[in-house]
Amino acid sequence: MKITEARVIVTSPGRNFVTLKLITDEGVYGIGDATLNGREKAVVAYLEDHVCPCLIGKDPANIEDIWQYLYKGAYWRRGPVTMSAIAAVDMALWDIKGKVLNTPVYNLLGGKSREKIMVYAHANGKDLEHTVDEVGRHLEMGYKAVRAQSGIPGIAATYGVAKGKEEYEPAEKGLPKETFWSTEKYLNFLPSLFKRLRDEYGDDPNLLHDCHHRLTPIEAARLGKDLEPYHLFWIEDAVTAELQEGFRVVRQHTTTPLAVGEVFNTIWDAQTLISEQLIDYIRTSLARGGGISHMKKVANFAELYHVRTGFHGATDLSPVTMAAALHFDLSVNNFGIQEHMPHQEILNEVFSYNYTFEDGFMYPGDAPGLGVDIDEEAASKFPYDPAYLPVNRKEDGTLFNW
Repeated sequence: MKITEARVIVTSPGRNFVTLKLITDEGVYGIGDATLNGREKAVVAYLEDHVCPCLIGKDPANIEDIWQYLYKGAYWRRGPVTMSAIAAVDMALWDIKGKVLNTPVYNLLGGKSREKIMVYAHANGKDLEHTVDEVGRHLEMGYKAVRAQSGIPGIAATYGVAKGKEEYEPAEKGLPKETFWSTEKYLNFLPSLFKRLRDEYGDDPNLLHDCHHRLTPIEAARLGKDLEPYHLFWIEDAVTAELQEGFRVVRQHTTTPLAVGEVFNTIWDAQTLISEQLIDYIRTSLARGGGISHMKKVANFAELYHVRTGFHGATDLSPVTMAAALHFDLSVNNFGIQEHMPHQEILNEVFSYNYTFEDGFMYPGDAPGLGVDIDEEAASKFPYDPAYLPVNRKEDGTLFNW
């Protein structure tokens, strides 16, 4: 079997997605997700101009060799564009292998380590009481774990909170919008939110929160310590992680579990964090971290240090990544939790998938391969529509982390 065609499909059913389709001389094909939020066309060019030509004629069964070829062979390694492209190829190859062997991908990864996959939802409110209501609504839907994000008094717009009644969507049409931020107001407000949630719903629900890279290590340490009475499942991305050693300060001051990594691309982004046990959950998605092949190695390394997976799963990833993540989650022993942010209904006109949600858990299904497909004719009806994440500034105008 040989790869005879590599096709890049760009579509925007509600938001932009980039899908790679690898087709073989035997008619079997696989698909992978190459979406990079706000930089989609950069990955398209990387695939079409540099990756796809190199794949023609290769045996799709040689997944590891092709991965190494695309990573080491380019000389210029790592980075979100490169690793998103490699991830798409890798997912498509695992999809092909599963279809050829007539088995779901999780069987190729060692089989089931569990029967179901706990996922967490997003509960976003314009203020404290609205957030409390939204958490309750998601608990009634069956979720066992809920991420709570709330509007903050004195801040006009807050990460995670939608402007109207629609689901939260950070990417906006046109050039990036600017928002403003106050760490002081945030730190003073947030403990009251989780006190209120525990008073309302008790100790059983798993509660999570995303800081979105907006704190210094000592600020994150303060927040983690203030939140300890409410025993969160985790606080996510409390600190920008370019300086991995910064997490030592956080770890020294709080026992609140720490999760990080949705912007990571390789094991090297988390080597210190994992080996020094400075985090509890690694959040790198398969679409950012080079696909199933590389993230399998990351998970195996993390397992040695009692670090569990908690993969990014927002709507900036297509159903292809969600399907791949669920197969992965089902197989690895050190799975922790999976983010679940449902897509808009219009997406179902383009993508079909076999995974399901029931009572707080997800199941990848038993279709051969990844169990996801794309309707190219339907995809063509939704042309690329530029959208960008916001740019964030402090109240005095200083550019800050969004």
